[in-house]
Amino acid sequence: MTLEIKLESVKDVQDFVSMATACHYPVAVDCGGFSVNGKSFMEMFCIDLRRRLTVTVDCGNDPCPDFCQAAARFQI
Repeated sequence: MTLEIKLESVKDVQDFVSMATACHYPVAVDCGGFSVNGKSFMEMFCIDLRRRLTVTVDCGNDPCPDFCQAAARFQI
């Protein structure tokens, strides 16, 4: 599953990392070809948060409804 998001503040990053950490699947955040672990607060600050971010959740055939619903507030 892939989502396009925008994080506007440090609080948004904290909230996103909390949601990603609660997800049972790997969460990757890509910014212009550079990918980081969406469950790592430190790694999230290694990317350009001013840009659109592509989130990939490796959930196989499971649609990850809880994560999708929580992340909807960040979707572009």
